[in-house]
Amino acid sequence: MRVVIAEDHALLRDGLTRLLEAFDFKVVATVDNGPALLPALLAHRPDVAVVDVRLPPTFTDEGLQGAIAARAEAPGLPVLVLSQHVEPLYARELLGDRSGGVGYLLKDRVSDVTQFIDAVHQVAGGGTVMDPEVVARLLDRSQPLDVLTVREREVLGEMAAGRSNAAIAGRLYVTEKAVSKHINNIFTKLGLPPSDDDNRRVLAVLAYLNA
Repeated sequence: MRVVIAEDHALLRDGLTRLLEAFDFKVVATVDNGPALLPALLAHRPDVAVVDVRLPPTFTDEGLQGAIAARAEAPGLPVLVLSQHVEPLYARELLGDRSGGVGYLLKDRVSDVTQFIDAVHQVAGGGTVMDPEVVARLLDRSQPLDVLTVREREVLGEMAAGRSNAAIAGRLYVTEKAVSKHINNIFTKLGLPPSDDDNRRVLAVLAYLNA
């Protein structure tokens, strides 16, 4: 599976390269600045791009803008965005394009190798992966906290991380039936129709929060 990495910190860029190659990914290009990102993505058309939101020269949103521009020219290009902090505006902008896999993870998640590699695979496969902390912030900004119960917010965070009902049940030590009930409650409270498709249900929830 071919990967393009955009990260300005040399140590992290090298670490990501070594980590991905250890799991049989092929890193076809690395860039350390915003202007170089779009040409690299269009030249290589990777199976997935791992992109830092903030890149030189301005360290604002060059990575995100490069990824969005690439997806405009190569619809469906899978992009996993990494960020040092929770930045809901960037998450919303990325999710505005519903074609292909997208992901938004905090850089701290890279230290959990299994979680990070799973996220790369999910995004490359056309799925959606959102950091639970980002989802919590979106909820916090977009809806009163009493719309969902604490358990429902936990389930929503696990859904946004791309986990199946069975995986959520295992992580929260409840039954799949209980998870299904929580998910139905979430969709009812948010005014969204339930769906069996993990990707579409995550997109639906996040699209609602983005309204």
